[in-house]
Amino acid sequence: MDMPDSSPLQESMLSLAGQRDLFEQAKSYAYAYMDGISGRSVFPGAEALKNLQIFDEALPEKPCDPGEMLRLLHEYGSPATVATTGPRYFGLVVGGVFPPVLAVKWLADVWDQLSTLYVTSPVTARLEAVCEKWLVEILGLPAGSAAGFVGGSSMATLCGLAAGRHELLRRQGWDVNAAGLFGAPPIRVVVGAEAHGTVFKALALLGLGRERVEWAPVDEQGRIRAGSLPELDSRTLLILQAGNVNSGAFDPLDELCERARSAGAWVHIDGAFGLWAAASAGKRHLTRGLEKADSWSVDGHKTLNTPYDSGVVICKNREALAAAMQASGSYILYGENRDGMLYTPDMSRRSRAIELWATLKSIGKSGVEQLVDGLCERAGQFARLVGAQGFRVLNDVVFNQVLVACDSPEQTAAVLKNLQDSGECWCGGARWHDTPVIRVSVSSWATTAADIERTAAAFVKAREKSAG
Repeated sequence: MDMPDSSPLQESMLSLAGQRDLFEQAKSYAYAYMDGISGRSVFPGAEALKNLQIFDEALPEKPCDPGEMLRLLHEYGSPATVATTGPRYFGLVVGGVFPPVLAVKWLADVWDQLSTLYVTSPVTARLEAVCEKWLVEILGLPAGSAAGFVGGSSMATLCGLAAGRHELLRRQGWDVNAAGLFGAPPIRVVVGAEAHGTVFKALALLGLGRERVEWAPVDEQGRIRAGSLPELDSRTLLILQAGNVNSGAFDPLDELCERARSAGAWVHIDGAFGLWAAASAGKRHLTRGLEKADSWSVDGHKTLNTPYDSGVVICKNREALAAAMQASGSYILYGENRDGMLYTPDMSRRSRAIELWATLKSIGKSGVEQLVDGLCERAGQFARLVGAQGFRVLNDVVFNQVLVACDSPEQTAAVLKNLQDSGECWCGGARWHDTPVIRVSVSSWATTAADIERTAAAFVKAREKSAG
């Protein structure tokens, strides 16, 4: 029996690929969303959330009309999105996307490149190499440091700690890749008492659990107290912080890194959003001594405002990172050019470095500095405005984080709920020294002075509403 040359599915998709109407429809919806982002409610309203029920259906037996599929997403999906690309989202440390980079992302999505190896995407390999060089320069890190492009700072932290674990054991004559951790020489882990939760997730995944951690006391802003740091040695993995997730405070990196260097310890710096302070002449003092560490984790989609899925692990010892991430197989065709999977734990990954390259290319070194300075200025402006209105600002505003409290925990909770319900802005809650706070993270390039004034006014209105 002769087999048909193509299936109905293939014929349908080939026909659609040759048409442009569907893509024009998607483009018109995207433009409509972009045009309305600044004026819309930051969090979707009750009706938009209720309307999401339209997606609760049985799995279709047959293909649907693609135009109708797009219409459903635009009509019911778009209103139920959170306006994180707008100017008044302060809930998490996530930025917006620069328009030129969004355009590049559209093109890169059409390319749909596999960034595993040079042979799977030469353009990705070249842009990864360029980004590696540019990041080392803009952050002031040692020349020759290796960069791995991963999904976020959680994975970047995991990779940096894996490199440190591998290297500390190697120095003691133990190959953790071959022999595992059973019977391995012990590794000490020293970490600040207010380290980010992703650090402990990474330690758990690496078999270096929370109960084995040696805690370093911190001050009232969350910085490690250098004078109280446990004694370090050549078996120690020391984890520091460039930007406390709540206060934005930075550990005294220079002093701590010097002590670790003298002891032969490995230092990893979690700099998810704060590492970008090194790109600003006005904020660089916060990261003094940064270059003395061994590995660093940072997120592009935070302070730098790249699209999501843009974490970077940077390691001074290229061989240590590659050894920790190693993979082999007869079908893996390593070559003389950069092979990105050497520096990441995953193989099948999209070409996220294209968007990072586009961001750095489109705004340049001076633009990164302006971005960092602008976010910090807007955070300072907000702190001054709400402070003048009687709100309590509980942290030293050194970067882009502001912690706000009212006269009582109950009032703080009520104001936060009123803010989130208002749609004017969106902030998250946290606990700071056992005090409930409203956590404001100023992270978007699109946030203007007028947006900050509007947000401060929304705080006042939310407090008035809480008073009845």
